Amino acid sequence: MEELVEKFRFKLSLISTDFVRSLEAEINWKARLIGVKGARGVGKTTLLLQHIQLHHSENLDKVLYVSLDSIWFSNNTLVDLVDNFVKKGGEFLFLDEVHRYDNWSQELKNIYDDYPMLQVVFTGSSLLHILNARADLSRRSITYTMQGLSFREYLSIETGQTFAKLTLESILSNHAKEATLIHSKVKPLHYFDRYLKQGYYPFYKEELDLYLPRLEEIINMMLEIELPLLRGLDLAYVHKIKQLLLIISESVPFVPNVTKLSQKMGIARSTLLMYFHYLAEIGLTINMFKESGGISKLQKPLKVYLENTNLMYALTSKAANTGNVRETFFANQLAYKHKVMYSSKGDFLVNEQYVFEIGGKDKSIKQIEGIENAFIAADAIEYGFQNKIPLWLFGFLY
Repeated sequence: MEELVEKFRFKLSLISTDFVRSLEAEINWKARLIGVKGARGVGKTTLLLQHIQLHHSENLDKVLYVSLDSIWFSNNTLVDLVDNFVKKGGEFLFLDEVHRYDNWSQELKNIYDDYPMLQVVFTGSSLLHILNARADLSRRSITYTMQGLSFREYLSIETGQTFAKLTLESILSNHAKEATLIHSKVKPLHYFDRYLKQGYYPFYKEELDLYLPRLEEIINMMLEIELPLLRGLDLAYVHKIKQLLLIISESVPFVPNVTKLSQKMGIARSTLLMYFHYLAEIGLTINMFKESGGISKLQKPLKVYLENTNLMYALTSKAANTGNVRETFFANQLAYKHKVMYSSKGDFLVNEQYVFEIGGKDKSIKQIEGIENAFIAADAIEYGFQNKIPLWLFGFLY
């Protein structure tokens, strides 16, 4: 256990709290069992260590952070660690990468029941819900989803300024006022293209030149490690999924013809539909459906986007399609907190109430004329007018 403590203290010494994600303030840190799930690279580890730095730096003897992919666990169990930690006065345990540890959910259930004096915070893959069901942790844990940086958070890092989160309703009804307040601090369009290319994952600050190669490595790890581990995917099919991601990244945007695509890729139609489902689960794509009810794993999405715009630049050397970039940004920023569906009249239907058409600065209202609660999210404009709203402003929702 001593070596785990030493590694924890070293990692903590490297953590800065100059910028802290807004999710840190949203989590109910009084709960006994807290889960944070999300795709690789979005900053889950940093969130845990920053919270320790901010709230537990005065009593570190009662705190322990460990990553469950540590080789230490090849000869030791999580339950043994907890028993030893609690006997030595431990009260706060932070567990990273729990999905890399066999039977983690059952052991966490036992720990929760047997050590009521201990608070446990854990992080893991976007696919955590699959494993939670085995031990029914849903009745015991509060789970939060972490996404990559919003445009608002990116601006805060780049400028050192603080920007308030906006509600969708405030954007729709007061977008001119909100845009004016933001422009009093910063010129958003000066930063917007950079964010779309390499600003979604917090590690962009470390080595910008290596950002896209590192992002490509993360994509490979998600496909080659997490999907086989958590979904039982045969490694022989990974190259097919990479091929599918490349097609999506180069589309305008991607409207799947499942029959033709399955023939082209040499896989069964049902298998292809499962791929679409898996990619959305793991946080690599966003699938758009028209139905508002439950979505079947074998139901064809009407549109498919990459989960964020940075993935487009990591996956292909071709110039990204401007329309696809715009729609991907909108879907990504809205889908985190809102229900976003396919719309036959515009590009998106949000919360089953608002229709959005996405376009450039000259986009007209022709396609949404006569539709109630319809708006244009227009790129390359600083301020909007009436129902035409700057696209970048939707990056202030979280």
